[in-house]
Amino acid sequence: MSIGIVACGALATHIAEIVTQRSLDVTIYPLPPLLHNRPEKIAAEVDALLHEIKDKHLRCAVAYADCGTYGALDAVIDSHNVKRLDGNHCYDIFAGKAEIERLMAQDAGTYFLTDFLVKSFHRSVIVELGLDKYPHLRDDYFKNYRRVIWLAQNRTPELEKAAIDAAAEINLPLEIQAAGYEGLTTQVLKLISN
Repeated sequence: MSIGIVACGALATHIAEIVTQRSLDVTIYPLPPLLHNRPEKIAAEVDALLHEIKDKHLRCAVAYADCGTYGALDAVIDSHNVKRLDGNHCYDIFAGKAEIERLMAQDAGTYFLTDFLVKSFHRSVIVELGLDKYPHLRDDYFKNYRRVIWLAQNRTPELEKAAIDAAAEINLPLEIQAAGYEGLTTQVLKLISN
């Protein structure tokens, strides 16, 4: 029986690539990435899906960091006796917790992007915040930010243009930092190990 992973939809494609490359016996159950806009719902959604899949697999795991649940997800993790990804959010997973802490100490007004957020920025951020209809609210939402850092997992010309466009939509300068997949790969392998 395979390992079942309840995954954040923003990470599921990346995890599927890791699983395929390494020929792992893993089944991925993605939850909608827009749950990040309502983090208070993440723990309950993960709990429900774990209940649904637990008898189908030898083991289950959760491919989420805390993601703004303030420990609610950890309570679910403990109740199911499974593991989750380390860190407070996916930025920790891609760049490493120490690097994110360093960047935030350098400038707490940092807005982070991953490849997923770069690709989906308009839908995930602009539309979800209502800025497509009320663009004048942009400064209210982003007034405390001073820069955008794209933690690039796979820097391509298309993604770079999308990152530039995303930063422009919220009127902030863009910095690009190579993050790659090493952090996620290491954590996924740890997640599925005994």
